[in-house]
Amino acid sequence: MELSTQITWLFIMAIPIACIAWTVTHEEVFREPREYCLNRCHNGKTIAERKFFYLFTCEYCFSHYVTAIMLFITRYQLLFTDWRGYLIAGFALVFVANVYMSLFALIRIDLKKVRLEAENEEKKK
Repeated sequence: MELSTQITWLFIMAIPIACIAWTVTHEEVFREPREYCLNRCHNGKTIAERKFFYLFTCEYCFSHYVTAIMLFITRYQLLFTDWRGYLIAGFALVFVANVYMSLFALIRIDLKKVRLEAENEEKKK
């Protein structure tokens, strides 16, 4: 695969990784399982239990596992055609996906700020 095609795949494959990781760790649809995981990661008896359940509450951590699944499904490799290609692709996908999630978080904060300012203006009238 040409390098330009590999880079295109990198930026496109990071989109569903970011979407899945963000949805599981932030959105309302997974609130109950996330709260259960939060409780277990704070009150677990062993460090292994606490760390395992923490994975489902942190978008950065969870994106590694989503990436591993995506690499298994797609067999995407970056720069090399052996295990090194999977390793580089994995970390590159996690990085790009987390950039996407950070940008999304900034946009959401900005939209919330604008909405709250509009509501305050409405209340003043």
